[in-house]
Amino acid sequence: MLSVPEYEFWFAAGSQPLYGEDTLKSVADDAKKIVEGLNEKANLPYKIVFKDVLTDADGITQFMKDANYNDKVAGVITWMHTFSPAKNWIRGTKLLQKPLLHFATQYAEGIPYETMDFDYMNLNQSAHGDREYGYVNARLNKQNKVIYGFWGDKDVQKEIADWEDVAVAYNESFNLKVVRFGDTMRDVAVTEGDKVQAQIQLGWTVDYYPIADLVEEINKVTEKEIDAEYEDLKSKYELVQGDNDTEKYEHAVRYQLKQYIAMKRFFERGGYSAFTTNFQDLHDMEELQGLSAQLLMRDGYGFAGEGDWKTAALLRIFKIMTHNKQTAFMEDYILDLRKGHEAILGSHMLEVDPSIASEKPRVEVHPLDIGGKDDPARLVFTGSEGDAIDVTMADFRDGFKIISYPVEANKPESETPHLPVAKQLWTPKVGLKKGATDWIHAGGGHHTVFSFTASEQQVADLANLYQANLVEIK
Repeated sequence: MLSVPEYEFWFAAGSQPLYGEDTLKSVADDAKKIVEGLNEKANLPYKIVFKDVLTDADGITQFMKDANYNDKVAGVITWMHTFSPAKNWIRGTKLLQKPLLHFATQYAEGIPYETMDFDYMNLNQSAHGDREYGYVNARLNKQNKVIYGFWGDKDVQKEIADWEDVAVAYNESFNLKVVRFGDTMRDVAVTEGDKVQAQIQLGWTVDYYPIADLVEEINKVTEKEIDAEYEDLKSKYELVQGDNDTEKYEHAVRYQLKQYIAMKRFFERGGYSAFTTNFQDLHDMEELQGLSAQLLMRDGYGFAGEGDWKTAALLRIFKIMTHNKQTAFMEDYILDLRKGHEAILGSHMLEVDPSIASEKPRVEVHPLDIGGKDDPARLVFTGSEGDAIDVTMADFRDGFKIISYPVEANKPESETPHLPVAKQLWTPKVGLKKGATDWIHAGGGHHTVFSFTASEQQVADLANLYQANLVEIK
């Protein structure tokens, strides 16, 4: 499985020296208890580390500098435990280059009407401090996240966990490298984009390699290496020979495994975590990548067909965000326009991620009427049911645009015996007519990331960090 570093988040409390050392000690004690409670009970994907109570501009600025230059730190969480004059935060916050969460909480859940005094008030001025601090962040246009509520609530803790996943995905954007085997499909518009702007704004490095470089790597793979992958394949999936003779079937499957081994080796050597293919550029390859691409997505790599590097990178980002759970490359394939049955059937010739399968995928070999190569092996399965989201990215002259809508995912009403592909049925929750119309008006493409795990809020938070235009169709 493609791994993600063990990131952590730094936590700092904001205060000021006017209340005295005893108050600052109490602030630190309360902050530590919150951090300990979150780490122990909130089921967070990444650890929070308490760093300090910050009371002046110099300390705040140094804290932000240290966070910037520590590769383990994925983001900063701040809590205005007591009233913290926010001008102290301006310089440091301007310098911060990592995601910022303003945690607007209070150590105590309720109001102790009968016992509270001014000392207690001095220790519990988040209601005051949050407004002051929030004003400065708004003035700085910091794209920071605000989570509001009692730190012990499960819903609040879930918000923190979800934001951590987005923040880590954002950090990993600046390590993300995409391989393009061949160029984009000829005459297609939406797969184009400004790769330099993507690297500046999103962090993505997009590199071209001729298919000959991949073929050279494929030719280095040994039969022994293929044997090991073949045994692993048999343990995880159902191998269905169908109408093929044994020699043809096994050769087709083994060739896909040969591609899989070669591409994985190529990616590991170059530090790549996403890739594209193009059926118009298959020089000296026996088959278009099918099973091989699906296995790589299963391992956590991002992918998109037809040279669509934006969707390939976006899929990798979503796989990081969802811990590679039920998140797949998808394409709008065909429509059901019957009243009461309105839906989209999604697929992509060969390359849909098995993470969304509702059944044990089958390894099958069938003809492919595109690409002009041998019959490729692929995983065939039916998708799942439940709430999901569908997301795409397009490049406009005025910036990148992320377009999404929530969907109700279903299984197809019937099998498709003459279309042996992986497939998923869904309907936009706003209805097919409105959803598709708004999608088209927004300029959304046919390639998407389809996820049962990512949330609408996470999509919004990611778009905010990317400073991308967001179109939410609801």
